[in-house]
Amino acid sequence: MSLVIRNLQRVIPIRRAPLRSKIEIVRRILGVQKFDLGIICVDNKNIQHINRIYRDRNVPTDVLSFPFHEHLKAGEFPLPDFPDDYNLGDIFLGVEYIFHHCKEDEDYNDVLTVTATHGLCHLLGFTHSTEAEWQQMFQKEKAVLDELGRRTGTRLQPLTRDLFGGS
Repeated sequence: MSLVIRNLQRVIPIRRAPLRSKIEIVRRILGVQKFDLGIICVDNKNIQHINRIYRDRNVPTDVLSFPFHEHLKAGEFPLPDFPDDYNLGDIFLGVEYIFHHCKEDEDYNDVLTVTATHGLCHLLGFTHSTEAEWQQMFQKEKAVLDELGRRTGTRLQPLTRDLFGGS
């Protein structure tokens, strides 16, 4: 099915082709390539607005995920009844926020890939509200990013590696 990447901001240049290529690989690694996925790139103003409406947090952020199948447990796959249900949901990337929070030794495009992978894990029911949930999500992200690295020659670390004192 399709991967749609929309760039709805003009603050930070986005190279959609490399992002698309890596996220297509991530989808295959996760086994969800048959599901539609939307990735929407927005600026700080818009991600803050969405964050305020849906999470009651009036601050910009890096990623917000909106699952089509809302009650999945971590790692479960959706079981669609109809063709229109082959949809994972949408990931909003706060690309301006991500860009300004990149460390000097980080490649911005790699960080976009890591952040989108994190959002995709959220669409598959993974969370990080508790240390146990974080551990499960961290392990999934690490496995996916390690496999992505094996296939593409990159070395990427999970987004939440330091959330609960991880490595």
